[in-house]
Amino acid sequence: MTFRLIPPPDQPGQPEPEDLTLRITGVQARPREQEDREPDPSQLELRLATTRGEISALLDVSEGQTGALITCSGAMGGEHETRGPADSVYQRLADRLPAEGISTLRIHYRIAGEFEECVLDLLGACSFLSGIGAERIVLAGHSFGGAVVIKTAQILPQVQGVISLSPQLFGTRQVNEMDKPLLLIHGTADAILHHMASEDIYERANEPKRLVLVDGGGHGLAEDPELVMSEMHQFVHEHAGPR
Repeated sequence: MTFRLIPPPDQPGQPEPEDLTLRITGVQARPREQEDREPDPSQLELRLATTRGEISALLDVSEGQTGALITCSGAMGGEHETRGPADSVYQRLADRLPAEGISTLRIHYRIAGEFEECVLDLLGACSFLSGIGAERIVLAGHSFGGAVVIKTAQILPQVQGVISLSPQLFGTRQVNEMDKPLLLIHGTADAILHHMASEDIYERANEPKRLVLVDGGGHGLAEDPELVMSEMHQFVHEHAGPR
């Protein structure tokens, strides 16, 4: 499947890009190496070859189920991409959800910090999961990624819900066009992106929507990781859980 982003998101008046398309050309998957046990065939390292470069990801499969969570990071990418904020909440969800009937896919951006490219990465990830049977997908993103998931959900019908953690405003101008359930979580002491960003997004978003402010929470939401985990876990089950 080929994806095209025209016009470029949230850049009114700017010239259209020459080419903002992505097509998946191949897939490689292998069981992840384990330190203390044999590799588990349900825990995979994934490489999606595309016309714009390779997307790598960690896939944890719930065999025979059709719900999935896809997670993405902030603009820096790197080692935190697959662990997530709030005491590695992405990793903790990946450890728990497959046994509860929900697969997880934790992606690495091809070009971290490039908004349009990262949206294309997420579109490609959704396409891959749909191709192997996913019917209900929840997206979760932190900071920069909190806007990437909102933009992606505007485009794809198989996205059933969006979790935006400590999000930036850029990329969310058209959130009112996203008719999907939205969960926003932001710390009241975030010194990088003020919690007013989530409040602004919340005011413009359609119902159903929920805003959770973590009292004294910073940008990484490390002050109350169990609240973040609980809110995310409940939301994912509500919109992607087994039926």
